[in-house]
Amino acid sequence: MLTRPRLRSALTALALVLGVLFAPGVGVIGGATDAHAATKLTHAQATARFSSSGITWSSSGGCSDRNVSTCTSFDQLNLATAQGAQTLKSATGCAINITGGTETGHASGTYSHWNGYKLDFAKNTCLNNYVTGTFTYIGLRGDGYAQYQAASGNIYVNEGNHWDTTYYNCGGC
Repeated sequence: MLTRPRLRSALTALALVLGVLFAPGVGVIGGATDAHAATKLTHAQATARFSSSGITWSSSGGCSDRNVSTCTSFDQLNLATAQGAQTLKSATGCAINITGGTETGHASGTYSHWNGYKLDFAKNTCLNNYVTGTFTYIGLRGDGYAQYQAASGNIYVNEGNHWDTTYYNCGGC
């Protein structure tokens, strides 16, 4: 007999084999899929995309080495994550500055920075007002931070000094 955890594990494995994204609000259960989730970018490819959209990035260490926690790296970023940031920039018209990418030092997990699903954005009044005024408040995350969900299913978490974003898809690109 399959227990819930084993059933979810089996469905996740099947989804990965079929190339379908399986995440809360999207994928097999949600009905939407994202064919781009498995497409990985190099740091240069991601920065070219961001530059062309007017998105900036910064690093406390002034570097882009994925294996150094004070760097901001986009090596192995999911294409859909980069597109999600570009969609956000286009939709908001706000300044978007990325302060965290795929570098080491973030929390682990399937939908993590390291695995290419997350970006951190510097907070600013324009972005703050857009996220809190446009997306749906879905409660506090386990660590007490406020979460907002876009219609696409992507999640924006107010972590105090930045927005921690999880892109399950490109946000309507």
